[in-house]
Amino acid sequence: MYCLQWLLPIFLIPKPLNPALWFSHSMFMGFYLLSFLLERKPCTIRALVFLAALFLICYSCWGNCFLYHCSDSPLPESAHDPGVEGT
Repeated sequence: MYCLQWLLPIFLIPKPLNPALWFSHSMFMGFYLLSFLLERKPCTIRALVFLAALFLICYSCWGNCFLYHCSDSPLPESAHDPGVEGT
């Protein structure tokens, strides 16, 4: 798994609470993933397993998918609070 160690931030960087920032966050993560795959050229089998796991997490709406917000999952409570300011 040494060849995929730089993909851990995809799972560790949280999605912003402000829904207006979700598009820029997903674009950043998508470009990060694409640039990693093009620059580092990781092991093919491990990269396919990682992409399959990422697809299954996003497809099942279980966990924190970085690509989009699932319509079935509720927004965080602080997303509706006007006192919370996004940074």
